[in-house]
Formats: sequence, structure tokens, C-alpha cells
Amino acid sequence: MPTAQKAKTIEQAKEWYARSAGVVFTDYRGLKVKEFQKLRSELAAKGAEIHVIKNTLFRIAAGDDAALLPDELHNGPTAVAFIYENEAENAKVLVEYAKTSKTFEVKGGFIGGKVLSAQQVEELSKLPPREVLIAQVIGAIAAPLTHLVGVIEALYADPIRVIGAVADKVAEGSPLPVAEAQPEAPAQAEEAPAADVTAEAPVEAAPADESAAPAEAPAEAPTEESAPEAQPE
Repeated sequence: MPTAQKAKTIEQAKEWYARSAGVVFTDYRGLKVKEFQKLRSELAAKGAEIHVIKNTLFRIAAGDDAALLPDELHNGPTAVAFIYENEAENAKVLVEYAKTSKTFEVKGGFIGGKVLSAQQVEELSKLPPREVLIAQVIGAIAAPLTHLVGVIEALYADPIRVIGAVADKVAEGSPLPVAEAQPEAPAQAEEAPAADVTAEAPVEAAPADESAAPAEAPAEAPTEESAPEAQPE
């Protein structure tokens, strides 16, 4: 069972860990108190704090997350940097300090639920600040949207101008322009029925056939000479 001091340290570590966006594990062996205080001040200015805490107590404070951490990150003398904000900037403070110190070393980190190696912490330190990243992302999203808005405005510009002109005409009392009637498409001509020559065409009189036989002349009335003689009584 932990002593009262250990229990207090665990509770403090739990509070630091719960507030943090991530942690960076460092080897502080050989670092002087004054140097450590300077590092602590630089981190505090960026939104982080560093504490020397026993590995067993840290694992208790980290709870289930401790099982995700490689052993090399929390073995040996370890100072844990609890980063509350500005992860990239605080990583840069730690990486730059390690480069100027012969004894201080960055072991790795656990940020955003992911384990980072020392190399990955260094890569994180090269990223621009959060505000710059957000601005870059917004700019990348807004650029095509701005172009899209321009296209939409162009599509609606002409109809809006026409509507505005009509409204002005109405306000002035001028007659509205009447749209010309569009000619209707001619209906498909119906097929005219063939003319009935026999029924409708007038029959012309056939010309007289000169070679035809002449009509028979009427019989002449008998003359007295040709009358039959009267029979004697």
C-alpha cells in the first residue's frame, strides 16, 4: 500500500495526465537543478510542465494507457513533460534543449493516443504552430469553395440583371416587353386523296366520227304516179 506521500504524488500525476494532450518522456540524468529549472520555465511559457516522477507511480497514474507504452519510455530516471497545449512548440523546446545538452535526452512520447519514438517527436517539433496549421487547412478548403461561389454568381448574374431591368421598367410605368409569339410548328400536311377523274371531271362530247355511216334518210311521201292503181269494180 503506498504511503501518504506516494498517494499524493499519484493523485497529482493523475491530474496532470488527465489534463494533458500528451506526454514526452526524457532522460534527465546529469542535468543540474538550475538547468532543469530553466527548461521548466520554457515549457511553462508554451503550455506544458515537466516533473520527475517514479516510473511505477506514473504507470498507476496513466491507468490503462500504461499498457500501451513501450518499456524503454518509462524505465530508468525519467522526467515526464505533460503537454497541455501547443504540442509541436513544446516538442521543439525539448528537442532543442536536448541538442544543446550533453546529458538531457528525449526518449519518446505518447500524444493523441499514439506512441511516438524520439525521431517522431523531433518530426513533430518541426511542424508549424497549431494556429498556422488550422489557417492552412482552412485556406486549402476555402480556395475551391471561393472558386465555386464565383461560378455560381456568374451563372445567376445575367438572370438577376434581367429581373432588375424589368423591375425598373415597371417602376417607371413603361410597358413590359411582350415576348414574340413563337410560330407553331406546321402540322404535317395530310395526304390529299387522288382525284376521281371518272366522277368529278366533266365528260366532253365525243367528236363526230366522219367515217361513220350517215343516218338513214326519211322515206319520201308517195306521189300519185307511184300510187297503186285502183282495182276495177
